[in-house]
Amino acid sequence: MKHLVLGLAVAVTLSACNNSAFSISDREVGIDGDAGAFGTAVNQNLAINSDSEALRIDLARRFAAEVPTTVNFAFNSAALDQQAQSILARQADFIRQFPEVRFRVYGHTDLVGANAYNQGLGMRRAQAVVAYLSGQGISRSRLEAVVSRGETQPLIVTEGRERANRRTVTEVSGFVEDTPGELNGKYAEIIFRDYVASAAIEPTIGGITGSELATGQ
Repeated sequence: MKHLVLGLAVAVTLSACNNSAFSISDREVGIDGDAGAFGTAVNQNLAINSDSEALRIDLARRFAAEVPTTVNFAFNSAALDQQAQSILARQADFIRQFPEVRFRVYGHTDLVGANAYNQGLGMRRAQAVVAYLSGQGISRSRLEAVVSRGETQPLIVTEGRERANRRTVTEVSGFVEDTPGELNGKYAEIIFRDYVASAAIEPTIGGITGSELATGQ
């Protein structure tokens, strides 16, 4: 009788196992993909770091770091003075390196005058910058838009005349065909070129070059 009870208990246990989540299956382990959150963070990081937006942000940061993005204007004027032209020439040198990239020019004014008038003045300033860049060999089609912010975004909040507010700002806005794949290789070439150029500059310690330290001169 004891053996019969034990046998029945084993049979019930095996039956329960066969019907549970732990039942043995003839399917290969791992054949069903993980439907949970495993790997989601990695996938998001890959997406962020491989799309056109990441490249645009990278170029925008580099443009802002290497080139003055702002030019200023005299009161109630859209004329480019010598300093403004010098800055825009530097912008044009940078822009020519990236023929697949679009740039946008924002025009601003100070708070003197009516808002409607300043809106138009900001536009004329932006147009003056676009015209100058075009004269430097930049295709007008790459200057994606001319935008006026008028008096709505002052750097210094004052009702009086303020030169810092009378400005245009040039920014990277996107890509000519919104497919920057071909740009990746060209951008890599520029990075490599800059790297080689930086390596050619002999480091100094306290004004003494490495070769002078080595020779004891």
